[in-house]
Amino acid sequence: MNNKELMMNANPVVAFIQKPASQLTRDDIILFARENDISMVNFMYPGGDGKLKTLNFVVTNLAYLETILTCGERVDGSSLFSFIQADSSDLYVIPRYSTAFVDPFAEIPTLCFLCSFFDKEGKALESAPEHTLAKACKAFRDVTGMEFHAMGELEYYVIFKDDGLFPAVDQHGYHESAPYAKANEFRAMCMKYIAQAGGQIKYGHSEVGNFVLDGVVYEQNEIEFLPVEAQSAADQLTVAKWVIRNLAYKMGLNVTFAPKITTGKAGSGLHIHMRMMKDGRNRMLHNGQLSEDARRMIAGMMDLAPSITAFGNKNPMSYFRLVPHQEAPTNVCWGDRNRSVLVRVPLGWTAQTDMSSMANPLEQEQRLDTTMKQTVEMRSPDGSADVYQLIAGLCVACRHGFEMDNALEVAERTYVNVNIHDKANAERLSELQQLPDSCAASADCLQRQRRVYEEYGVFSPAMIDGIIHSLKAFNDRTLRRDTQSHEETILLVRRYFHCG
Repeated sequence: MNNKELMMNANPVVAFIQKPASQLTRDDIILFARENDISMVNFMYPGGDGKLKTLNFVVTNLAYLETILTCGERVDGSSLFSFIQADSSDLYVIPRYSTAFVDPFAEIPTLCFLCSFFDKEGKALESAPEHTLAKACKAFRDVTGMEFHAMGELEYYVIFKDDGLFPAVDQHGYHESAPYAKANEFRAMCMKYIAQAGGQIKYGHSEVGNFVLDGVVYEQNEIEFLPVEAQSAADQLTVAKWVIRNLAYKMGLNVTFAPKITTGKAGSGLHIHMRMMKDGRNRMLHNGQLSEDARRMIAGMMDLAPSITAFGNKNPMSYFRLVPHQEAPTNVCWGDRNRSVLVRVPLGWTAQTDMSSMANPLEQEQRLDTTMKQTVEMRSPDGSADVYQLIAGLCVACRHGFEMDNALEVAERTYVNVNIHDKANAERLSELQQLPDSCAASADCLQRQRRVYEEYGVFSPAMIDGIIHSLKAFNDRTLRRDTQSHEETILLVRRYFHCG
């Protein structure tokens, strides 16, 4: 990170200290706190429900600040995670200095940190969400020699009363401008606060979903991030959801990340893009084409796709979004620029032309290295996901592709370059494996494929058991088939409205 990037960094802690977040030390944090009148500290950490929890400290003297930054604090693990028993529930939460940000909603100057969990032996908690992802990244690095990067497309609905002015066209909200899109200013404020909290944002826009129901406007939006090291990607998505919800509450709006909020309208996904890095270079391309390494990682996702839903689609409404013949995928296949597939290879600036100079004739032609932009996108997950589990599961799947003897054959067999929803391609569609259609079926898939996730100690058996138990507890094996009316669907939507 050069000086210009540091000076323009949106995170006040990074801008003040003039260091990248990854290099922040305890002394840096103390200096920032002293010079910026910080009088409160928040420890934040995801629980078993995927939502951020908060522990507040009032800073009364330097010695106490040093103590909490060094020693952390103990918490009741059994109230956070279902797999921890009450008779051995104490855990430590230790702040990670690299995640420091100023709470944009607090009236009292407050410094926030994401935390890691440790057990009574002072070891990282094996089943902790963030440690599971750290283990997945290490295993990926050990097997492939590359770093696993990720980023998310966070979709959500903003909900508010209809004023009747400049009505938007139903289900045609994609990239709409004001005044037809009403939540653009809210989204811009969300983006500002997320960036101040360390989020590396690519862009934001209104999405397709747009409708009015009983005098209430439902407007779909999306904030997309830049690819970063996978653990940072999960941190950023988790904080982003916290920011969006808090700002909505402050502004008297409602928001939901639910995968489905009514019948016949666009659901919300949490698409995850991935790339592999080595020596500062993206390994997704070779001579302008998708590399063998990239096809191996895709093959791993094709093989484990059914069980990845156990991490990325965690309540029954997920499977009301993943229905055949809609844009959300149900078929295990991949393709270039094809939105009917499970894993999509988006446009990657491989045309070897300087489009900027063509659009701006006064500019001289330049040859920029755009290979860093190439990713592949998993399209099945949604906002019910545990973000750390999901990205860890995808990391495992991509590593698995390098351990499959037939990876390139699997990639070839599952490649689709046509619209598989077109009747003319029915024969090709019949050859493809299908994603599970319920939480219960997803649990079955995870049980069959759990060995791969448990290799290298990435997912603990306790965590896998807990996920399977939670999914089966929904008892939804025939729910999608049994739910016949709009009214029944709406009741289910309300039950799972604030998920993830």
